[in-house]
Amino acid sequence: MKTELQKCLDGEIFNTSDKEIQRIIHNARKLTKDYNSTVSTDSKNRRKILTELLGNVGNNVNIDTPFYCDYGQHISVGDNVIININCTFVDCNKIEIGNNVLIASNVQIYTATHSTNVNERLVDNWDSNSEFPYFRTFSQPIKIENNVWIGGGVIILPGVTIGENSVIGAGSIVTKSIPANSVAVGNPCKVIRKTDNY
Repeated sequence: MKTELQKCLDGEIFNTSDKEIQRIIHNARKLTKDYNSTVSTDSKNRRKILTELLGNVGNNVNIDTPFYCDYGQHISVGDNVIININCTFVDCNKIEIGNNVLIASNVQIYTATHSTNVNERLVDNWDSNSEFPYFRTFSQPIKIENNVWIGGGVIILPGVTIGENSVIGAGSIVTKSIPANSVAVGNPCKVIRKTDNY
C-alpha cells in the first residue's frame, strides 16, 4: 500500500495532514527559519543548513534570504545557481533545477494544486475531527533545465518544464511548458521568439 508521500510524488490525491508529511514540513520550517537567520557572509553554516534542507545542492550555489519552501527534500539544485531574495518553492513534488540557472527575486514555484471542480476539491460533509483536511490536493513536478534565466516575480505552476537556454520575462505566469532556446513572457507565458544561442 502506498504511503501518502508516495501518492504525493506520483501525482495522486494525498493527505496533507499525514504524520510523515507534517514531520517533513515542520522540519523544513525549522531549517528555513535557521537559514533565514544566518548572516549572508556565513557561507559554511549556510551550506550546512541547505545540505540538510534540500534533496541536492550542487557547487557554487547561492540562495539569498529570505527563502521559503514546503518540504525542502524534493528540491534539487545543480551547479552554478543563483536564487535571489524572497523566493518561495512549494515542493510537494519534485522541483529540479539544472546547472547555470539564474532565478531572480520574488519567484514562486508551485507543485501543489487542486481540482477546479468544487465537488472534487472539497470533501463533502467534512468533519473537523477527521484525520483528513477539508480539501483534496495533488501535485506535479517542475523542471528548470540548464542555462535558464527566470525573471523577477515569475510564477511557475505545476507540471511545467522550462527548456534549456530559455528566458522567462519578469512577471510572467508559466502555466505550460516552454521549449528550449525560447524567450517567453506574459500571463499566460508564451514564446515570443527563439534565442540566438543554438
